Amino acid sequence: MKIAVIGSCMVDLIAYTDTVPKAGETLVAKEFAMGCGGKGANQAVAASKLGAEVLMMGRVGDDAFADNTLANFEKYGVSTEHVSKVPGVSSGVAPIWVDADSQNRILIIPGANMHLLPADITAAKDQLKQCSMIILQLEIPLETVYAAIEFGNANGIPVLLNPAPASTELNIDYACRCDYFVPNETELEILTGMPVDTEDQIAQAAGSLLAKGLKNLIVTLGDKGALWMHGGERRHITAPSVGAVDTTGAGDAFIGCFAAELAAGTEVEAAIGRAVSYASHSVTGKGTQTSYATADEFSQWQTAAG
Repeated sequence: MKIAVIGSCMVDLIAYTDTVPKAGETLVAKEFAMGCGGKGANQAVAASKLGAEVLMMGRVGDDAFADNTLANFEKYGVSTEHVSKVPGVSSGVAPIWVDADSQNRILIIPGANMHLLPADITAAKDQLKQCSMIILQLEIPLETVYAAIEFGNANGIPVLLNPAPASTELNIDYACRCDYFVPNETELEILTGMPVDTEDQIAQAAGSLLAKGLKNLIVTLGDKGALWMHGGERRHITAPSVGAVDTTGAGDAFIGCFAAELAAGTEVEAAIGRAVSYASHSVTGKGTQTSYATADEFSQWQTAAG
């Protein structure tokens, strides 16, 4: 079953450093890497690496980064029919700092991503109707996100919304029209204005959103796994213990794997468990898409881990 990812394409500029500079300070970093990223692109590549058929819809600039992004999609088998260049605009760029604790800090310059418009959803309607799921994030205009949700609802296509980066401007009524709503702890805190320091606080914050009508709320918890709440049910799926090298893109790895599992017919709780493990594996390597395992690599890692 085909998955449509409607979202962002970025170029990741990653600096690995022991400490992040203070205001006015210049430091020498240990290492630099450049890779293809963007939440939408990351999720598309993760799902495709795991064997899902993926259609990507996004926008890139008319700069040197654009051709590299398109070639990267093709390398991983992601359909680029609806990824086009925007004249006179830069591609999206994400400078990333990864510190000695493997924690990341990210700036996003959206560039061409903000030129993905509601009309583009209509233009791709024939291909989108062939998809079994639509995946969305918030690195494109909210109006486009809303149009995609409306399209999914009108055509009976399940919609997953990853509210990242979190925005208080997000209309919760649209979120409630999605089948799956997948924030991380920080995004949950921003969206609710409630503390998320303990599992009970996270559950209370999540419950405040469920009370507004969300169907399935899945909160990704990093090395603590994920919390799934729906109706009156609450499930905490734990993560395996791993040696983290770079946590960048782990949330996108989770969503790409979760979507691929659902498309393959896996039940929700089992799909979350697989996605937690897949995201855990991703943090053992550097970069975003480069750290995502193929289906065979993931299977071998799980077997070796016991």
